Amino acid sequence: MEPKIRILVVEDEAAIRHGLVDVLVYHGFEVDAVADGSEGLDKALSGRYDLILLDVMLPGCDGFSICDAVRNVDRDQPIIMLTAKTTDADIVNGLSLGADDYVAKPFSIAQLVLRVKAVLRRSRTGAASAAHIHLDGDVDIDTLNLSGRRGEEPLAFTRREMEILQYLHANAERPVSRAELLTRVWGYDRSADIETRTVDIHVAKLRRKIEVDPKEPRNLVTVRGAGYRLQSRRDERVTT
Repeated sequence: MEPKIRILVVEDEAAIRHGLVDVLVYHGFEVDAVADGSEGLDKALSGRYDLILLDVMLPGCDGFSICDAVRNVDRDQPIIMLTAKTTDADIVNGLSLGADDYVAKPFSIAQLVLRVKAVLRRSRTGAASAAHIHLDGDVDIDTLNLSGRRGEEPLAFTRREMEILQYLHANAERPVSRAELLTRVWGYDRSADIETRTVDIHVAKLRRKIEVDPKEPRNLVTVRGAGYRLQSRRDERVTT
């Protein structure tokens, strides 16, 4: 018998916390739940959980700080942020610190469970890809070590960012739609009706790392009406 998947819920609102525990246990997960950010930080850093559901506004230590602390020691730990804040700045902040996804309150239970299962499924399957990706602007990416450089500047990537780059690189001959990325990288079912800006926000984060000018991207480009395309140095030589 396989051990149950362990989920940590860090949420200070009692009604939401208890509801999450009930739903996740019903779906077969083993759940720990805490209300205090400081206690949540200690548990999150223990490395004992397959997924962390992390509220942003917490007493003792906010969710952004917890996410940042976890990412400093473990870039592979799956994290979903729970937040009542829906402005772009707050969403970008959480994803920039390395969260895999975000769910804005109020959320439907079905949507939350869908995202939990998708993040867990993707974190366990991984993706095969080239060991190195070479891009314009003297960008070299080491996919195995979640690192790289742009000129002399070192780059660090989250697991999710690297999975996006790997998938786009493997399909570099064509643009990849947001829906396809949600299915193949995030693990969502094709039939799922997902409303999220996660893809766009992750792309914006990646452009700040791999582009000389993120406002005029040459590596990770938008193909209007079709999606995103990663252009390697080889692509540049072929098209000139």
